[in-house]
Amino acid sequence: MGDLNADLAELRESVASHVPAEVAEVLKADRAAFVGVVAEAAAKPGTPMPDLALPDAGGERVRVADGPAVVVFYRGAWCPYCNLALRTYQQELLPELENLGVKLVAVSPQLPDGSLSTKDLEFAVLSDVDNELGRALGITFRLAPETKPAFDTLIGDVEKINGAAEWELPYPTVLVVDGEGVIRYIDVHPDYTTRTDPADVLAAVKAL
Repeated sequence: MGDLNADLAELRESVASHVPAEVAEVLKADRAAFVGVVAEAAAKPGTPMPDLALPDAGGERVRVADGPAVVVFYRGAWCPYCNLALRTYQQELLPELENLGVKLVAVSPQLPDGSLSTKDLEFAVLSDVDNELGRALGITFRLAPETKPAFDTLIGDVEKINGAAEWELPYPTVLVVDGEGVIRYIDVHPDYTTRTDPADVLAAVKAL
Protein backbone atom coordinates (compact mmCIF):
# COMPACT_ATOMS: atom_id res chain seq x y z
CA MET A 1 0.00 0.00 0.00
CA GLY A 2 1.09 3.59 -0.59
CA ASP A 3 1.43 6.28 2.06
CA LEU A 4 -1.85 8.18 1.98
CA ASN A 5 -0.84 10.84 4.52
CA ALA A 6 2.43 11.57 2.72
CA ASP A 7 0.41 12.10 -0.47
CA LEU A 8 -2.00 14.37 1.42
CA ALA A 9 0.88 16.45 2.84
CA GLU A 10 2.23 16.87 -0.69
CA LEU A 11 -1.21 17.97 -1.85
CA ARG A 12 -1.39 20.50 1.00
CA GLU A 13 1.84 22.11 -0.26
CA SER A 14 0.52 22.12 -3.81
CA VAL A 15 -2.80 23.73 -2.84
CA ALA A 16 -1.00 26.45 -0.88
CA SER A 17 1.16 27.31 -3.89
CA HIS A 18 -1.74 27.40 -6.38
CA VAL A 19 -4.26 29.66 -4.62
CA PRO A 20 -4.09 33.44 -4.09
CA ALA A 21 -1.85 34.38 -1.14
CA GLU A 22 -4.69 35.81 0.94
CA VAL A 23 -6.77 32.65 0.44
CA ALA A 24 -3.74 30.49 1.31
CA GLU A 25 -3.38 32.39 4.60
CA VAL A 26 -7.05 31.80 5.49
CA LEU A 27 -6.74 28.09 4.66
CA LYS A 28 -3.58 27.78 6.72
CA ALA A 29 -5.14 29.47 9.75
CA ASP A 30 -8.34 27.43 9.36
CA ARG A 31 -6.42 24.16 9.32
CA ALA A 32 -4.23 25.24 12.26
CA ALA A 33 -7.38 25.71 14.36
CA PHE A 34 -8.14 21.99 14.00
CA VAL A 35 -4.67 20.50 14.50
CA GLY A 36 -4.65 18.62 17.80
CA VAL A 37 -8.43 18.86 18.27
CA VAL A 38 -10.07 15.76 19.73
CA ALA A 39 -13.69 15.08 18.76
CA GLU A 40 -14.89 14.44 22.32
CA ALA A 41 -18.54 14.10 21.31
CA ALA A 42 -17.90 11.42 18.66
CA ALA A 43 -19.66 8.06 18.95
CA LYS A 44 -17.66 5.34 20.70
CA PRO A 45 -17.01 1.76 19.59
CA GLY A 46 -19.71 -0.57 20.91
CA THR A 47 -22.60 1.84 20.21
CA PRO A 48 -25.16 1.19 17.45
CA MET A 49 -24.80 2.96 14.12
CA PRO A 50 -27.82 5.29 13.81
CA ASP A 51 -30.35 3.48 11.61
CA LEU A 52 -30.79 6.07 8.87
CA ALA A 53 -31.32 5.58 5.13
CA LEU A 54 -29.55 8.15 2.95
CA PRO A 55 -30.01 8.84 -0.79
CA ASP A 56 -27.32 7.80 -3.26
CA ALA A 57 -26.49 9.78 -6.42
CA GLY A 58 -29.54 8.30 -8.16
CA GLY A 59 -31.92 9.04 -5.27
CA GLU A 60 -32.14 5.44 -4.01
CA ARG A 61 -32.07 5.27 -0.22
CA VAL A 62 -29.42 3.08 1.42
CA ARG A 63 -29.42 2.00 5.09
CA VAL A 64 -26.03 2.93 6.52
CA ALA A 65 -26.31 0.55 9.51
CA ASP A 66 -26.49 -2.48 7.20
CA GLY A 67 -23.13 -4.06 8.00
CA PRO A 68 -20.59 -5.29 7.79
CA ALA A 69 -19.48 -2.02 6.25
CA VAL A 70 -16.78 0.64 6.15
CA VAL A 71 -18.40 4.09 6.23
CA VAL A 72 -16.25 7.04 5.14
CA PHE A 73 -17.42 10.58 5.95
CA TYR A 74 -15.91 13.27 3.73
CA ARG A 75 -16.46 17.02 3.40
CA GLY A 76 -17.57 17.10 -0.23
CA ALA A 77 -16.50 16.50 -3.81
CA TRP A 78 -15.10 20.07 -3.79
CA CYS A 79 -12.43 19.05 -1.24
CA PRO A 80 -9.21 17.88 -2.96
CA TYR A 81 -8.07 15.99 0.15
CA CYS A 82 -11.36 14.05 0.17
CA ASN A 83 -11.02 13.15 -3.50
CA LEU A 84 -7.47 11.88 -2.99
CA ALA A 85 -8.52 9.82 0.04
CA LEU A 86 -11.58 8.33 -1.71
CA ARG A 87 -9.55 7.35 -4.77
CA THR A 88 -6.92 5.76 -2.52
CA TYR A 89 -9.59 3.82 -0.61
CA GLN A 90 -11.01 2.60 -3.92
CA GLN A 91 -7.62 1.36 -5.11
CA GLU A 92 -6.27 -0.05 -1.86
CA LEU A 93 -9.33 -0.98 0.22
CA LEU A 94 -12.22 -1.82 -2.08
CA PRO A 95 -10.79 -5.05 -3.60
CA GLU A 96 -9.85 -6.35 -0.13
CA LEU A 97 -13.24 -5.44 1.32
CA GLU A 98 -15.08 -7.13 -1.55
CA ASN A 99 -13.10 -10.32 -0.87
CA LEU A 100 -14.17 -10.13 2.78
CA GLY A 101 -17.83 -9.46 1.96
CA VAL A 102 -17.72 -5.96 3.48
CA LYS A 103 -19.23 -2.97 1.67
CA LEU A 104 -17.63 0.46 1.33
CA VAL A 105 -19.87 3.52 1.62
CA ALA A 106 -18.93 7.23 1.41
CA VAL A 107 -21.08 9.93 3.00
CA SER A 108 -21.04 13.74 2.66
CA PRO A 109 -23.58 16.55 3.23
CA GLN A 110 -23.62 17.41 -0.49
CA LEU A 111 -26.95 17.15 -2.28
CA PRO A 112 -27.33 13.94 -4.34
CA ASP A 113 -26.79 15.66 -7.68
CA GLY A 114 -23.66 17.39 -6.33
CA SER A 115 -22.11 14.07 -5.37
CA LEU A 116 -22.22 13.01 -9.03
CA SER A 117 -18.76 14.53 -9.43
CA THR A 118 -17.61 11.37 -7.63
CA LYS A 119 -19.30 9.21 -10.30
CA ASP A 120 -16.02 7.50 -11.20
CA LEU A 121 -16.12 5.78 -7.80
CA GLU A 122 -17.15 2.13 -7.72
CA PHE A 123 -18.90 2.22 -4.35
CA ALA A 124 -21.99 3.94 -2.94
CA VAL A 125 -21.75 7.70 -2.38
CA LEU A 126 -24.56 8.91 -0.09
CA SER A 127 -25.91 12.36 0.81
CA ASP A 128 -26.32 13.19 4.48
CA VAL A 129 -28.45 16.25 3.79
CA ASP A 130 -28.52 18.62 6.79
CA ASN A 131 -25.85 16.41 8.43
CA GLU A 132 -28.48 14.33 10.23
CA LEU A 133 -26.27 11.23 10.47
CA GLY A 134 -23.04 13.15 11.07
CA ARG A 135 -24.67 15.09 13.91
CA ALA A 136 -26.05 11.90 15.45
CA LEU A 137 -22.49 10.53 15.44
CA GLY A 138 -21.09 13.70 17.03
CA ILE A 139 -18.65 14.39 14.19
CA THR A 140 -19.91 17.69 12.72
CA PHE A 141 -18.75 21.24 13.27
CA ARG A 142 -19.60 24.71 11.99
CA LEU A 143 -17.01 26.66 10.07
CA ALA A 144 -16.02 30.12 11.25
CA PRO A 145 -18.02 32.73 9.25
CA GLU A 146 -14.84 34.69 8.42
CA THR A 147 -13.47 31.72 6.46
CA LYS A 148 -16.50 31.51 4.20
CA PRO A 149 -15.46 34.15 1.59
CA ALA A 150 -12.18 32.29 0.99
CA PHE A 151 -13.95 28.96 0.56
CA ASP A 152 -16.59 30.55 -1.69
CA THR A 153 -13.75 31.90 -3.87
CA LEU A 154 -12.36 28.40 -4.25
CA ILE A 155 -15.45 26.20 -4.51
CA GLY A 156 -18.53 28.33 -5.13
CA ASP A 157 -21.62 28.75 -2.97
CA VAL A 158 -21.52 26.18 -0.16
CA GLU A 159 -25.21 26.71 0.68
CA LYS A 160 -26.10 25.77 -2.91
CA ILE A 161 -23.78 22.74 -2.88
CA ASN A 162 -25.20 21.39 0.39
CA GLY A 163 -28.73 22.78 0.20
CA ALA A 164 -28.40 24.10 3.76
CA ALA A 165 -28.16 27.61 5.19
CA GLU A 166 -25.83 26.56 8.00
CA TRP A 167 -22.28 25.86 6.90
CA GLU A 168 -21.83 22.66 8.85
CA LEU A 169 -19.44 19.88 7.80
CA PRO A 170 -18.42 16.49 9.14
CA TYR A 171 -14.88 15.84 10.30
CA PRO A 172 -13.34 13.29 7.91
CA THR A 173 -14.14 10.03 9.69
CA VAL A 174 -13.95 6.30 9.03
CA LEU A 175 -16.22 3.86 10.84
CA VAL A 176 -16.30 0.07 10.71
CA VAL A 177 -19.78 -1.34 11.37
CA ASP A 178 -20.32 -5.03 12.10
CA GLY A 179 -23.10 -7.32 10.84
CA GLU A 180 -25.32 -6.33 13.79
CA GLY A 181 -25.09 -2.63 12.95
CA VAL A 182 -22.72 -1.87 15.87
CA ILE A 183 -19.77 0.52 15.48
CA ARG A 184 -16.58 -1.43 16.12
CA TYR A 185 -14.03 1.19 15.02
CA ILE A 186 -14.13 4.95 14.55
CA ASP A 187 -11.29 7.29 13.56
CA VAL A 188 -12.06 11.03 13.43
CA HIS A 189 -9.73 13.57 11.77
CA PRO A 190 -10.48 17.21 12.72
CA ASP A 191 -7.38 18.14 10.65
CA TYR A 192 -8.96 17.59 7.26
CA THR A 193 -5.59 17.27 5.52
CA THR A 194 -4.93 13.93 7.26
CA ARG A 195 -6.94 10.72 6.89
CA THR A 196 -7.23 7.18 8.20
CA ASP A 197 -4.59 4.91 6.71
CA PRO A 198 -6.05 2.08 4.56
CA ALA A 199 -3.99 -0.49 6.50
CA ASP A 200 -5.64 0.63 9.78
CA VAL A 201 -9.11 0.28 8.24
CA LEU A 202 -8.28 -3.20 6.98
CA ALA A 203 -6.96 -4.25 10.38
CA ALA A 204 -10.21 -3.07 12.02
CA VAL A 205 -12.30 -4.98 9.46
CA LYS A 206 -10.31 -8.18 9.97
CA ALA A 207 -10.84 -7.84 13.73
CA LEU A 208 -14.65 -8.11 13.31
